[in-house]
Amino acid sequence: MIRIMAFSEIAYEVSDRVATVTLRRPERLNAFTHTMRAELIEAFDLADADDDVRAVVVTGAGRAFCAGADLSGGGGTFGRRGEGETVNGAPRDGGGTVALRIAGSLKPVIGAINGPAVGVGVTMTLPMDVRLASETAKFGFVFARRGIVTEAASSWFLPRIVGIAQAMEWSATGRVFPASEALEGRLVSRVYPPGELLPAAYALAREIADNTSAVAVAAVRRLMWSGLSAASPWEAHAADSRLMAELGGAPDAVEGVTAFLEKRPADFPMKVSKDMPPGLPSWPDDPYRV
Repeated sequence: MIRIMAFSEIAYEVSDRVATVTLRRPERLNAFTHTMRAELIEAFDLADADDDVRAVVVTGAGRAFCAGADLSGGGGTFGRRGEGETVNGAPRDGGGTVALRIAGSLKPVIGAINGPAVGVGVTMTLPMDVRLASETAKFGFVFARRGIVTEAASSWFLPRIVGIAQAMEWSATGRVFPASEALEGRLVSRVYPPGELLPAAYALAREIADNTSAVAVAAVRRLMWSGLSAASPWEAHAADSRLMAELGGAPDAVEGVTAFLEKRPADFPMKVSKDMPPGLPSWPDDPYRV
């Protein structure tokens, strides 16, 4: 069964337990707007609330993934205030609201970067768990060439993904680089011919959906992301231990072991909507979200 939700600048579809979010302004190379920002946040809210969704694939319509912020408003584009949201009195960066919502996702997120991903078009992908790219994709942290700073919390995400030296090289030069360099710099995991990108993304999503516990994957995702800021492996060990104690005797663990011993596929009964363990590491709700 395929379910489609109506949006104006993105498409949201659920099929075979995978949600597909498609940036959909192909005539503008899927340039980012306030409307797209709000719709992306709503799409991830929908995915988290739907127990039938086991993974999310994000891609772009047409020949681009996202060409960055829509600059059709001219030179004052970045000087305009947002839609009433502030951080410590300053107008809030719209790309950051999307990045933080993706970071808080309970479902694993796969970026299928089908073409140019520049500015917010690349920084929004950083909190995605896996980034796959087409051979035709190009990337650019172009902010310094526009007289602004890296946004969407990319000063936190990017160095943790590719290291500080690579992050500074790409951000200080602001140059656009090909998928091959993104792969070499570990920004993306794999590069595919254009026609093979989405099938590869869906194959990965279905491997998750068909073989794993939704609650376990959500807990692992939280452990991994919150662990990037853990003070030590001892702190991570404490978080692991809490969740092992809470989930080790839970129905999904019983089913996982029983299915293995009986040499059959597991049918995990627990639901993300109601069965998440209380010891999940803190990854707070967005304190600035209105």
